[in-house]
Amino acid sequence: MQVSVETTSGLERRLTVGVPAEKLDSAVKARLADAQKNLRINGFRPGKVPMIEVKRRFGQAVRDEVLGEVMRESFIEAVGKENIEPAGMPDFEPTVNEPGKDLEFVATFEVYPEIELAALGAVEVEKPATEITDADVDKMIEQLREQRASFETVERAAAKGDRVNINYAGTLDGEAFEGGTADGQQLVLGSGQMIPGFEEGIEGLSAGEQKTIDVTFPEDYQAEELKGKTAQFAITVNKVEAKQLPEIDDAFMEQFGVKEGGMDAFRAEVRKNMERELKNALRNKVKEQVMNGLVEAHSFDVPGALVRGEIQRMRQQMMQQFGGGQQFDASMLPEELFREQAERSVRLGLIVRQILEKHELKADADKVRAQVEEIASQYEQPEEVVSWVYSNPQQLQQIEGAVLEEQVVELVLGQAKVSEKAMSYEEAVARQQ
Repeated sequence: MQVSVETTSGLERRLTVGVPAEKLDSAVKARLADAQKNLRINGFRPGKVPMIEVKRRFGQAVRDEVLGEVMRESFIEAVGKENIEPAGMPDFEPTVNEPGKDLEFVATFEVYPEIELAALGAVEVEKPATEITDADVDKMIEQLREQRASFETVERAAAKGDRVNINYAGTLDGEAFEGGTADGQQLVLGSGQMIPGFEEGIEGLSAGEQKTIDVTFPEDYQAEELKGKTAQFAITVNKVEAKQLPEIDDAFMEQFGVKEGGMDAFRAEVRKNMERELKNALRNKVKEQVMNGLVEAHSFDVPGALVRGEIQRMRQQMMQQFGGGQQFDASMLPEELFREQAERSVRLGLIVRQILEKHELKADADKVRAQVEEIASQYEQPEEVVSWVYSNPQQLQQIEGAVLEEQVVELVLGQAKVSEKAMSYEEAVARQQ
């Protein structure tokens, strides 16, 4: 087999491969012979169809099939011989493909970039310094009460925090507009569910009362025809309900798994969950800074094939999240919607891969076990969860990948410029936009 390699541009390579005619022709001959044994055609006994007839009917299709297989096999052998690591599958083009002649084909593909790791000391990380106070626990308990609040009908004017049932009809210059009308809508005043000024306009109204208010749509409103426009809303209040927070009694605490120990046990359980959430949040904030720092510190071309593959993965993920169970063609989502994020993801993956190779990092078995047990601790039967994970190779591989990322973060932190920033619990667990 003859092989020549040409660099066409950047990461793209053009591989020309010559394969002896015998390899392709003998494979085609064998495939046709196998087909002849089982072929049934009217006018011929089974297995007795003349080879000339088999070739006439199926010769080209069989050759094309064998050609694809030979090109793929020869490509794998050729890149191994030339010590080349392709990034993605190649495009094949046969340049000489005639029976009795040596096969020649061209494979065009991309290779992985050569990455020279930057000095990790250039990465800057600001570590949040946070403690959970008793006041934080108090606030969390109030949030838990809010989440389980009920509403009861009251005979008074609506105030902020109340839930109202309303009908409304919006007009713009006297004309109704799409989405501007609703009947029987539930709305918690102060929730920010409606455009600014709408909820405030309902405060002070009692059940059965009506009011027309002027409300201006924000300049960044999603409907182009409504941006910055002032509309009139005729509102009728059907019902006013006041929020009722549950008492912190035994029944309330039992909803969170606390069946004995009273308030002290309940506060301890709440604090434990807050500590777990804080630990994960701090880990994610630090990890994000490390990964951002690595991306900023490295500049290189990324293989287009890997970017396209990542775009397709992100498309599928979005379809699963927002498709509502319906079947859609993911290609309907434009590539440009994902390109920037996909390129960043591929770049970061290549950097992390290079770090793993350079420092010969493997997933630490003790850290994997610790992470599995931490996940399992959130379930009623943690031992069963641990056993399930270790018997599920795909699940275990995901956890090992996460542990490897954490080991890379630890490695970078050991050399990076790390400072601390004091912040509250709420700031620490807030998701970054």
